[in-house]
Amino acid sequence: MANERPEMLEQSATIYFGPWYRRSPYFEATRRAGCTAYDVYNHMLLPAYFDDPITEYWALLNDVTVWDVAVERTVEISGKDADRFVDTLTCRDLTKCAVKQGKYMIVTAPDGGIVNDPVLLHVGDNRWWLQLADSDAGLYALGVATQANMDVDVSYPHAYPMQVQGAKAAKVLEKLVGAAIYDLKYYWCDWFDIKDIPVLISRTGWTAVQGFEINLLDPDRGDDLWNAVFEAGDEFGIRAVAPVEARRIEAGIMNYNSDMTHEDTPLHIMGLEHLVEDQPQDYIGKRALEDLKARGVDRKLVGIEWEGNELPAELSWFWPVVRNGERVGRVTDAIWSPRLERNIGYAWVPIDLAGPGNALQVESEHGPLTVTTAAIPFVDARKEVPASDLRAS
Repeated sequence: MANERPEMLEQSATIYFGPWYRRSPYFEATRRAGCTAYDVYNHMLLPAYFDDPITEYWALLNDVTVWDVAVERTVEISGKDADRFVDTLTCRDLTKCAVKQGKYMIVTAPDGGIVNDPVLLHVGDNRWWLQLADSDAGLYALGVATQANMDVDVSYPHAYPMQVQGAKAAKVLEKLVGAAIYDLKYYWCDWFDIKDIPVLISRTGWTAVQGFEINLLDPDRGDDLWNAVFEAGDEFGIRAVAPVEARRIEAGIMNYNSDMTHEDTPLHIMGLEHLVEDQPQDYIGKRALEDLKARGVDRKLVGIEWEGNELPAELSWFWPVVRNGERVGRVTDAIWSPRLERNIGYAWVPIDLAGPGNALQVESEHGPLTVTTAAIPFVDARKEVPASDLRAS
């Protein structure tokens, strides 16, 4: 059965580096930097382990870190009708999204389900980039375009993001592109050159701390860009790390395919309801989401937390949430928060258990747990840290 827990994989299992898995322009650099484990994401290899995750967590908060996230596959939508077409793909109202502005976007299915949750960048007139979470949303957009009767082109440009994140990220970028980096507002982007390498830099990231994503436009210059960033960051203790799961969960950032899938809508997820924006124009899934908003949801993805021993590792599979001996939900994330000094995570629960402060019984490989529902995000609900004045850091 689909909901049964499979046998836990041996911790020594490895991924075969077959040619069918795409490698980022930074792949060899990550190996030299000490990466020892990779994941597969968007049919590409994602660096997944360098050092102790707690060490990397504090490096992110206090210094500066680099993540190879070229796996955030970029889909470009261009053409005379690109603006109108992109607006039909999402429940967000993009009619006032300016050139060089970005949005956290939900790509919606006809039933209101979440096809993907990319960062959307309006990179030029009639030109948009969707930087995808793990999915085939680019093929979805291509399919929609074939039936849309619009002048629009869907393509995969050469754009390979590297995240430079942390308290000293702006100082590193200043050395590379000058003081203009301080004029870049949260969720905006602009074009720069780094040692004659053309890049697009956005003030975004999967951390909700201060940070940037540098999009390399020439895949043959991966080593050159990597070396330039590390040279600039040497005095600030720069280091390559894997995605910092504890920080993104603290910040209420979701992971597509584990926390949410196409079977869920933004209305089902605490903190994402506001992305279903009232607007006069039509979009895919509009009627379904309006009906669901009026009717109300039957379940919710919420935060959970509990005291006790530090979790030894992240989840290897979903933990059942049980009530009166019956499974009523599942835990999708659970991790130790070094700053909060407790275990936190996310869980799907029936709507009557979705409010903060409800006790849940959870079955885990570490034994039965009693956890408490909590609001998402766990820290900095107004995103004041990533949006704060870069010059003050």
